[in-house]
Amino acid sequence: MRDEFSTPITTEEKTESLIHLYIDGGLKRRDLITRLTKLLGGSAAAMTAIESAGLAQVQQLACPDGIKVSESDPAIQWENVTYPGDGFMMRSLLARPRNQSEPQPAVIVIHENRGLVEHIRDVTRRVAKAGYVALGIDLLSRQGGTEQFIDDTARGAAYGRTLQPERYNDIYMTIEWLQKQQYVVWDRIGAVGFCAGGGNIFHGAFNNMPLQAGVAFYGTPPNPLPMNAVTTPLMCIFADNDRNQAARIPDLSAALVNSRVTFGIHLFKGTGHGFHNDTGAIYNPTAACEAWARTLEFFHIHLRAPRPSA
Repeated sequence: MRDEFSTPITTEEKTESLIHLYIDGGLKRRDLITRLTKLLGGSAAAMTAIESAGLAQVQQLACPDGIKVSESDPAIQWENVTYPGDGFMMRSLLARPRNQSEPQPAVIVIHENRGLVEHIRDVTRRVAKAGYVALGIDLLSRQGGTEQFIDDTARGAAYGRTLQPERYNDIYMTIEWLQKQQYVVWDRIGAVGFCAGGGNIFHGAFNNMPLQAGVAFYGTPPNPLPMNAVTTPLMCIFADNDRNQAARIPDLSAALVNSRVTFGIHLFKGTGHGFHNDTGAIYNPTAACEAWARTLEFFHIHLRAPRPSA
């Protein structure tokens, strides 16, 4: 089975890849039209592809004030870190509360298929400002790191060269590294992933990833779903207009019910894939803010709530 984010080969796959790059903020609309025109042989075909994706008329909406967290925000401290991977050095952004005086739960932030770009670094800082040790993982580390690639097209191609078992192993080793840090509550580690990162959350949850909570934003569940039971509490966020992913909700729900695991599924009406990304073409600030509030609430319940006494 072809990996969802592997290197596109057919014209259809290349078209989907370009549209996905635009949705994630990696291409301007004019650049998207130019590339699709060249790929499909004309501007009419390019516009048909854009319309078919529900992007005929898109108005870029602005982030609400106070959503972004800058590198100079006095509430956080951050650094770029490296730690041993499987024969290479993993690269990540580590951010945490500036005045942290005792160990805190940790949250791994897993990027889309473009690597550890500035938007994901910002989301990592948002997690830290919420009081967690936040680690934005770079799943392009095996290829030298996100910063080695000149643009989002190259980063997307690099991600397409990674394999699911490699990504699973890199996240697993990141958890093990966090567990050893004295400023982390070693058995209170969660993860949030977006798009490809959400898919990595699902894959990990169905394959015994040692996480205490996971939030998947518009990730694609494995198809078919593994028979393995899920033990990690999951919150699954889907976009209304993302029909292919939304169609998987019934099977996913049944699998999670059968696993007898705590989970929630939220479908945000009127939204498209990538609605949380404030650098993308279909950012929806209302839905994004609500989804983020639910995310932090979910982590608070599963990473901070006292455990029942024995």
